Amino acid sequence: MTTRLADIAAQAGVSEATVSRVLNGKPGVAATTRQSVLAALDVLGYERPVRLRQRSEGLVGLITPELENPIFPALAQVIGQALTRQGYTPVLATQTPGGSTEDELTEMLVDRGVAGIIYVSGLHADTTADMERYERLRAQGVPYVLVDGFSPKVQAPFISPDDRAAMTLAVTHLVSLGHTRIGLALGPKRFVPVQRKIEGFVRAMQDQLSLPPGVIESDLVQHSLYTLEGGQAAATALIDRDCTAIVCASDMMALGAIRAARQRGLEVPKDVSVVGFDDSPLIAFTDPPLTTIRKPVPAMGQAAVRTLLEEIGGTPAPHSEFVFMPELVVRGSTASAPGSRP
Repeated sequence: MTTRLADIAAQAGVSEATVSRVLNGKPGVAATTRQSVLAALDVLGYERPVRLRQRSEGLVGLITPELENPIFPALAQVIGQALTRQGYTPVLATQTPGGSTEDELTEMLVDRGVAGIIYVSGLHADTTADMERYERLRAQGVPYVLVDGFSPKVQAPFISPDDRAAMTLAVTHLVSLGHTRIGLALGPKRFVPVQRKIEGFVRAMQDQLSLPPGVIESDLVQHSLYTLEGGQAAATALIDRDCTAIVCASDMMALGAIRAARQRGLEVPKDVSVVGFDDSPLIAFTDPPLTTIRKPVPAMGQAAVRTLLEEIGGTPAPHSEFVFMPELVVRGSTASAPGSRP
């Protein structure tokens, strides 16, 4: 017990006496200090005493399309922590190929009496999907927030990164390095974030390189899957069209693009520059470290929770989209275009 007190005190930056007061529920400890001690307990893997466990305000569902792409667990963690701080219990429901669909997961969560649901990259992002499902959910009195995707047909708050601005950042960076044949590798065209990235990419290529929109879309945009293999396939096609730089719609696709370049006997970034999208956990430690567009995950996750809790509290947010600005993170996967080096 003494060792445990010392560990917790060191982790929280307080005295052992303070830790003892918190664990025994004694008064006279500031709220921030108490929170630091509880956080230290969690970090060190100690179980909280029963009297210190929060009573849940209710369950909140979080539906994600998958967990293989590290950006989804990162977003789930931010949302889960924000919900827990507000006294809610997050319930993570993940779609899997051949497994539960978004509708089935929604039904399961509603049956369990969730206070609300947060959807990440769900059917609301698919322009071919029936949006009536969300109106039916609203009619059942279940508040929800939609992350990454937008539909004018759904009366709900949306949380999105600025996909068009992201492409401007990527293209501006690559043009400044002397690249003129820049390709874009992304997912299927039916998704709203994909359409927005194409719009931003075409506009940036027009503005900076004076290329005709038709040529940009037909020659320099390649659709594939949001996977490492999808990025590899798209990048192979773009390299075959003489692209010296490739902007990818996810970090996973970017890793596939690096693999495609190496299979062609090319070096990244000496022969081909690659830009990712997301700034997923650990992506700074790839070989080479990936230049990427950082998705504002903490801000987006916290905004999703804040908006949902307002809905749950009876103050519904307007039918609007909260758009968050991404940022360019330059690392080792981009360099001067091969022909423009001194």
